[in-house]
Amino acid sequence: MSGSVNGPVGVGFIGVGMISDTYLENLASFPDVRVVILGDLDVERAKAQADKHGIAAHGTAEDVLAHPEVQIIVNLTIPAVHAEISSRAIAAGKHVWTEKPIGLDRESTSALLRQAEEAGLRVGVAPDTVLGPGVQTAKRAIERGVIGTPLFAVTSMQWQGPDLIHPNPAFLFARGAGPLFDMGPYYFTALVNLFGPVRSVAALGLKGREERTVKVGPDAGSTFPVEVPSTMQVLTAFEAGQQAQSLLSFDTALSRHGVVEINGTDGTLVIPDPNRFEGRVAYVKPLEKAPTSLADLAAPQEWIEVPQEGVVTGRGLGLLEMARAIHEGRDHRANGAVGYHVLDVMLSAEESAARGEFVTVDSTVAPVPAMPIDFDPFARTLGDAS
Repeated sequence: MSGSVNGPVGVGFIGVGMISDTYLENLASFPDVRVVILGDLDVERAKAQADKHGIAAHGTAEDVLAHPEVQIIVNLTIPAVHAEISSRAIAAGKHVWTEKPIGLDRESTSALLRQAEEAGLRVGVAPDTVLGPGVQTAKRAIERGVIGTPLFAVTSMQWQGPDLIHPNPAFLFARGAGPLFDMGPYYFTALVNLFGPVRSVAALGLKGREERTVKVGPDAGSTFPVEVPSTMQVLTAFEAGQQAQSLLSFDTALSRHGVVEINGTDGTLVIPDPNRFEGRVAYVKPLEKAPTSLADLAAPQEWIEVPQEGVVTGRGLGLLEMARAIHEGRDHRANGAVGYHVLDVMLSAEESAARGEFVTVDSTVAPVPAMPIDFDPFARTLGDAS
């Protein structure tokens, strides 16, 4: 795949679970990509999704890997096999876009990235929500200095847990998941996009219960073990000097998602839920004069709204940006180095919680540039199919 490519990039899926619908719906609206085959362990499920979305072919993972028109493979398998399936895609000569996390350990994940580099192939990693207008508008606002020099961030994702709504929630409480690995990638990827690489972390973790109960679906009433902390509190120190504190919990009756506040020397900026592509961006400035009473101090602050910039889309945006980057011969933004660094941060947090001490994050990553304001997912940039 190079600048000589004419027409949409061929895409194949391995794994067609719940999240595949939103990928397929969005990719169908992007003229620069074309889904040609779906594969799954359950071939009948692959067929059902292919029929539903008008995809010409379906089959096994092997069928997807061997398909001559597939240039990028979308890896939507369970986290435990993300690195394995991505490695198989690279071995088959395909670029790969993988759902988060990129892997579950440093060894297999770094081996995957070396394999891709040696093969001249790309690895793209979710979440791509950070490439949407919400986080990108906030990133540009910070770069313009609307809150002065960024100092620290506060983030929170807390609720009762996915066992409330998921018919098969056990894997979300197993190794490689829990709130840290399931939801943490959204928050830490956003912070890395805004602040740059993390230098060190400290964390505390706990299990609200040792066992959970399935609440919906055919297995409702059955129980399963909780293998990992269902609440994590993480402190991060960034190479550039900023700090952040993050709560990630599946144990609270209070549901509060998407809290991201960036505090700077000249204001506080709130940004959208990093699990969403759009949302409110606004900031408050420090008081200009001392309040005359406690009532004045408690008065509502004036919010300054930041107009959202860019075209709103959904999952698959990162794959599209990667496809265009390959065609143009430039780096893509949601790349394997970012995915590996975020994984390293989360593994370091897990180790910190177990050891009770700060842990240095050994990896680093280059600053991620903002998306161009005029990036149009719905434009045809790769020419007509030959």
